[in-house]
Amino acid sequence: MDLALLRTFVTVHRAGSFTRAAALLGLSQPAVTGQIRSLERQLGRPLFLRNARGVTATTIGDELAHKVAPHLDALTEITEADLDEESVARTLHLAGPPEFTAERTLPALAPLVSQGLALRAAFGPSEELLAGLAAGHHDLTVTTARPRGGLLTSTPLCDEEHVLIASPRWAARLGGPAVLRARGVRLLDHVPLVEVHESLPLIARYWSAVFDARPAASATIIASDLRAVLSCVLAGAGIGVLPRYLCTGALDSGEIIALLDPPVPPLRTYFLAVRTGTLGLPHIARAHEWLLRTATDW
Repeated sequence: MDLALLRTFVTVHRAGSFTRAAALLGLSQPAVTGQIRSLERQLGRPLFLRNARGVTATTIGDELAHKVAPHLDALTEITEADLDEESVARTLHLAGPPEFTAERTLPALAPLVSQGLALRAAFGPSEELLAGLAAGHHDLTVTTARPRGGLLTSTPLCDEEHVLIASPRWAARLGGPAVLRARGVRLLDHVPLVEVHESLPLIARYWSAVFDARPAASATIIASDLRAVLSCVLAGAGIGVLPRYLCTGALDSGEIIALLDPPVPPLRTYFLAVRTGTLGLPHIARAHEWLLRTATDW
C-alpha cells in the first residue's frame, strides 16, 4: 500500500476536513479527495462520511488510523531527523499571547538560538492562534484554551496566579488588605478599574473566584495589552488584576500593592499545542521539550 496515501488519510482523519488536510499537505483538495478514494477502493471500505462541516471517520477509518498513525509518525521522525542538528538551522514558527510570549516563552527559547534554531513569533487570542496552528501557519502555540479534536495535541505548560493590584495611594485610600477582607467586595464598587477588554475577563474571573460576586461597574480604562494595564495601575489610574509573573518586580519594589492574598488564588492554565504528529520534527520536539522543562521553574 502506498505510504503517501496513508499519510494523506491520517492527515484527513486528524483534520476532519479535506480542505484543511490539503492545506497542511500542500496539495489541492481534488488531489486529496482522489487519494482517499483510491485508498477506499484498495480497501473496499468507506473511510469517511461526508457532511456539511467536513468529514467524519467511519469505524473502519478510526481503526485504520489507530493502527497506522503511530508508525507514520515514527517514520516522519526518522526521515526528518538531522544527522547533525546543530549544523542545520531550522525555523520554529511560534505563536502565543503577546505578554506571556514576550516575558516567558521567547526568553526561555533564547539558548536554543545558539544551537541553530531560528524563531518567528506571532501574537493573538487563543482561538485565532489555534486556528492558525491547525492551518499550518504555526508550529507551536501557547494558549489558554485547550484544543479539541484529533488534529491538535496539547500539554499543560504552567499555571499563572492572578493578583489584585493597586498603587500605594489607592491601597491607602482603601485601607489595605485587612479592611478589604472585613468590608468585602462592595468596598471596590466605585474604584476605577483597568482591564484589557470591555468584558472584564481578568477582573470578572477574580471577583467570581475570590468574592463569589460580579463586578458592579464597567472598566474606566481599557488597554488591550496587560503591560499597559500594569503601567496604568503604576500611575495610580485605578486597580487591576494581572498575572503575578508580569508584576512581580513592581510588587517586590513596592511600586504596587497586592490588595489581597487569598488562600486559593485564581489560576489560569497555559497549554503547549502542536499539530498531532509534528513532534517527530526535531526542531519542534526540541523547543517543546525545552519549554516544558523550563516551565517547571515558572
